[in-house]
Amino acid sequence: MASAAKNVIPVAVAQGDGIGKEIMGACLKIFSAINVPIDFRPVEMGKDLYMKGYSTGMTPEAQATVEKAGILFKGPMETPKGTGMKSINVTARKVWSTFANKRVFETFPGVDTVFARAGIPVSLTIFRENIEDTYGGIEHMQTNDVAQCRRLITRPGSSQVHRFAFETARKNKAKRITCVHKANIMKITDGAFLNSFYEMAKEYPELVADDMIVDDMCMKLVMTPDKFDCIVLPNLQGDIVSDLCAGLVGGLGLAPSANIGERISIFEAVHGTAPDIAGKNMANPTALLLSGLMMLRHLGFQNKADYVHSALRTTLEKGYRTRDLCRPGIKYLSTTDFADAVLDHIPPIARREVTELPPRAHALPEVVELKENIMQVTPGRNRANEFSGGFDIFVDSELLPGDLAQVLQKFATNGLKLTMISNRGTQVWPTGSVYTELVNHYRCRFELEVKGSKKESELLQVVAEIGEAVRVCSLEMLLYLGDTPGFSKAQGQ
Repeated sequence: MASAAKNVIPVAVAQGDGIGKEIMGACLKIFSAINVPIDFRPVEMGKDLYMKGYSTGMTPEAQATVEKAGILFKGPMETPKGTGMKSINVTARKVWSTFANKRVFETFPGVDTVFARAGIPVSLTIFRENIEDTYGGIEHMQTNDVAQCRRLITRPGSSQVHRFAFETARKNKAKRITCVHKANIMKITDGAFLNSFYEMAKEYPELVADDMIVDDMCMKLVMTPDKFDCIVLPNLQGDIVSDLCAGLVGGLGLAPSANIGERISIFEAVHGTAPDIAGKNMANPTALLLSGLMMLRHLGFQNKADYVHSALRTTLEKGYRTRDLCRPGIKYLSTTDFADAVLDHIPPIARREVTELPPRAHALPEVVELKENIMQVTPGRNRANEFSGGFDIFVDSELLPGDLAQVLQKFATNGLKLTMISNRGTQVWPTGSVYTELVNHYRCRFELEVKGSKKESELLQVVAEIGEAVRVCSLEMLLYLGDTPGFSKAQGQ
């Protein structure tokens, strides 16, 4: 892309699968017209690459290009079904540590929604933790009937997304930021996410910081979305709530997405590949275009992004539509014609060449090259204040709780006590109800009478002995941080 700027910024571009080629072509045509000093470098990513044997869905050359550029602009990508393949989209976000997913939802003029008809404007910014939670994809079959998914929430990961959310809220002069969670049930994991939020809030006294349980938030969003501003959530809840918000403004075709990392960021459309209309020049490029405008702002080209954003709104206001935004029988524009309509509304000033890169763009190439992985640990860790309290052992057994307890009691010696057995999280021994239905997977808790009185290696020897009597599925050590237990109780315990 020609430019009079002293330098151009490299950006890796993956057009994606299905409709990706068409909508990416439309967006790049608009960016070319406004003379952004960007060198768009095509990379090979997507379903076809996975089918050729690339487990990450990208070639090594593509990975190197993205890591050198620090920015990836990508279309939608398909995950082949029934192959056991991990999502290409999720893999890219995790490999490059894009810890925050930012999605902006706004009412567009002329787009028919319930709230538009009611004259209620929607303007929401969702910040979703982007790496952890159930999206670690750490799953195992524990028995023939019981599957497990490990949910990881970390203090460093939570702090990263909260910091980005608060900084963005401050920059955009937001008034309120709300942490959404399920800490009433998941007291340790969501509790850690919520505690991190309020610790961060102390540094931003000008913002109203509050929290809400996720089910309550979903109800309120569909009733009074105009009451909210910035919302930050864990990964899975954020995935669900952000798609709900897309429905408030007209669908995923109007929903942009930015995945922000310290060194690499990804800007993408989050809708599907729409194979049924691929190659028919019918797809709506708006979501990808809006994601591209987020990329331009990230790079420092605020004015150019604003001009295109205004042109897009004017285009929609005048009634120009792609098929997905039209009712049956209404004439709609093709992908290319819609892009041309946006171009027609971009003022000449937006097409001026950039003669000097903005400060943000200058800084980008200096921070992306790493020689080794970075370990994130909260400063001030005191290992002397961490104690072993015993272990939870998960076993495959069809015995009734009392009978299982009899088998296990002989291992409760030398200061180690069997204190609880649960089934699907509900205590069934030493007390419980015969109306609690069981599956063949128990959690059996052995606790030290004096925490820290045995080494973990000694506890593992006991586990090995238990394994001779009953099939062991998995194990969790019980950790105390000072006097605070780092483990949850069973329901009814």
